[in-house]
Amino acid sequence: MHAKVVVVGSLNMDLVARAERLPRGGETLAGDSFFTAPGGKGANQAVAAARLGASVAMIGNVGDDAYGQQLRQALQDEGVDCQAVAICEGVSSGVALIVVDAASQNAIVIIAGGNGQLTAESVERFDALLQQAEVVVCQLEVPPATVAWTLARGRELGKTVILNPAPASGQLPTDWFAHIDYLIPNESEAEALTGLPVTDLDSARRAAERLLEWGAGKVIVTLGAQGALFVSAAGDRHFPANRVNAVDTTAAGDTFVGGFAAGLACGLEEGEAIVRGQRAAALSVTRVGAQPSIPHLAELAP
Repeated sequence: MHAKVVVVGSLNMDLVARAERLPRGGETLAGDSFFTAPGGKGANQAVAAARLGASVAMIGNVGDDAYGQQLRQALQDEGVDCQAVAICEGVSSGVALIVVDAASQNAIVIIAGGNGQLTAESVERFDALLQQAEVVVCQLEVPPATVAWTLARGRELGKTVILNPAPASGQLPTDWFAHIDYLIPNESEAEALTGLPVTDLDSARRAAERLLEWGAGKVIVTLGAQGALFVSAAGDRHFPANRVNAVDTTAAGDTFVGGFAAGLACGLEEGEAIVRGQRAAALSVTRVGAQPSIPHLAELAP
C-alpha cells in the first residue's frame, strides 16, 4: 500500500523524569519516577497518523546506537514504512530530556543527534515516497534547509502540505508560507512566529490572520484547554476542547497533527479531521509518555 501520509522529521528517545515541580537553576531535585519512551515530533506524528487510520511512511535519521534501533523498531511495530529512516554512523540518536511536574507541565531539552544530519539530499533520495503521498507533514526538529526543500517539493508535487512549526523560536522564512496548506502552531509558537501575544481566541485569531497575510494557506492554532481555532481566508471556526483530566501533555500537539493528517488522508472534510485530531489529543493527555499515550482510532468516541 502506498503511504498516504509521509512525515519528514525527527526521531528522539524520550528520557522522562516526573517530579512534584520543575527544578530551579542550580537545584538538585528528588524525582518520583523515570522511564524511556520513543518520541520526537516527527516520529510521534507518524505513529499518530498510523494509529488514527492512515498508511504512513517516515523519512528521518537515527544514530548508530541502541536507541536508534529501538526508535526504528517502534515505528515498524506500528506499520510505518521505515525504508527512509537512515542510520547515521558516528552520532547518537536524537534524545529529549523531559521533566514533568505534578501539574502535568513539562520542560524539555533536545539533543539533535542524527536528526541534525537529515539533509535535503537525504529526503530527495526518497522522492518516490513524496510522489506517492497525499499528505506531507514537517516540523522544525531537523535542519531548516531540509524543511524548506520538503515544503517546496510537496507544493511542486501538488500534495497537501502541513507544517507544525515546533519548536518555534522566531519568524519563519517568508518564502516558506506559499508552500504551506495548513500551518499548525500552538499558542506560544503562534506568538513566536508573529511577535503578537496569544492568550485567548481573539489574540489567536489576530496571529492567525497575520500568518495568512504572509501567505499560509490555512492556520489552525491549538489552544490546549481552549480548543483549536481554524482560520482561513473564508473566515474562522472555533473547535472547543474535550474535557479531560490531564496527567501528561507530552505529544498532545503531535497527536493532534497526526490525527488531522490521517483524517485528511482518509478523505475527511477538514473540520472532521480537526475533530479527529482533537479527540485523539484529549485522550493522549490522560496517559503518560509520548508515543505510548497516542490512542488508536477504535478508542475515539464517535
